[in-house]
Amino acid sequence: MRSVDENLSSEAGAASDLHPPVTVLRPQGDPRILLICDHACNYVPPEYDNLGLPSTEFHRHIAWDIGAADVTEALSDCLDAPAVLSGFSRLLIDPNRGSDDPTMVMKLSDGAIIPANRHVDEAELSHRVSAFYQPYHDAISERLRIARAAGVTPALISIHSFTPVFHGHERPWHVGVLWDRDARIARPLIDALRRDPQLCVGDNAPYSGELVGDSMNRHGTNTGLPHVLIELRQDLIDTPADAQYWAKRLAGELQPILARLRAASGGG
Repeated sequence: MRSVDENLSSEAGAASDLHPPVTVLRPQGDPRILLICDHACNYVPPEYDNLGLPSTEFHRHIAWDIGAADVTEALSDCLDAPAVLSGFSRLLIDPNRGSDDPTMVMKLSDGAIIPANRHVDEAELSHRVSAFYQPYHDAISERLRIARAAGVTPALISIHSFTPVFHGHERPWHVGVLWDRDARIARPLIDALRRDPQLCVGDNAPYSGELVGDSMNRHGTNTGLPHVLIELRQDLIDTPADAQYWAKRLAGELQPILARLRAASGGG
């Protein structure tokens, strides 16, 4: 599992050099596909002193999407696709929220009060946006620009993970496929995954894909690009071997869907 433990100490260091706000994998990969991972990392710079939280909280789902970065990296390898991954905890600022969303900086998350977020003022919010949130979204926009410059229409695929138990309730889904108004990838992916009778596949579950201002809405729905958000249950991908398994499985399902999509659009 890709984890960052430096946020669990108070040691000073060149955090911006060691942990940039965004990482791009396989920049020379197939521009027809772009993978993104909004909640790839649990890192908080040392000056934030763990946001006032015990270090154990940064290993929970409230800080990041457990296993999602490993799946994204392995899927990038399987598809030879560029991938953009966040380099900071969602508790610092959530890149999967619109710029006017009050939950952009969470004050309470699954029973945990985040002390350093309780009184974030406009200046601090502006700093977190410019230092963390905006570089991540700028990197996505740049990859999409490069794809368009190459004359192709990229498919945008977002990888997330969800906790098996939320607010005391066990979640039955193994995987969820989230979408809004564009089902070009989502619908055939749901159908393909549901051919396995052992899988419980959520259609816009455990969350809805209809969140205005989120990454898919911003870079996919509002731009007309084919896109999908895939949610994997965290206990299924919390080891490198399991993350590899799901990446290969998703790649096998996605490749024919993307090929048909390109053929229908004239190959772009």
